[in-house]
Amino acid sequence: MITINDIFRMKIAYEEALLAYKLNEVPIGCIIWHEAENKIIGQGHNRRTTEKNVLYHAEIIAINQACQYIGDWRLEGCRLYVTVEPCPMCAGAILQARVPVVVYGASNQKAGCAGSVYNLLDDSRFNHRAEVIAGVYEEECAELMRNFFKKFRNTK
Repeated sequence: MITINDIFRMKIAYEEALLAYKLNEVPIGCIIWHEAENKIIGQGHNRRTTEKNVLYHAEIIAINQACQYIGDWRLEGCRLYVTVEPCPMCAGAILQARVPVVVYGASNQKAGCAGSVYNLLDDSRFNHRAEVIAGVYEEECAELMRNFFKKFRNTK
């Protein structure tokens, strides 16, 4: 069930995505919300091209910050908000970090691993699973992606 808090927090992740857009990066933004402290403890936006490093996905950056904040690799008391459905690498990192809830905006029909192509986050063969809440602020997140790729194709 989508709550008003989920929408509010996804709008913050969307602001991160806008930062990526301004850098000519794929516009994906992510925040990690610590439930007990009621605040953001990690945030990021795509910077693969800027950093020339495949690991600089929004989710990985946010997970790294959140782990540093907590001082542990387990993010069990957190919710991850990301504007686009996580890819296989990010879904794996989410599982490894033990994030219990993942909220995303737009689906990713080409690489999504939270239900579109595959659901890595709910595979019973793993020792951890994450609840997935999809479609929060979906149209805005999808439109930002469409605009980016339209602009990208027009400049090629």
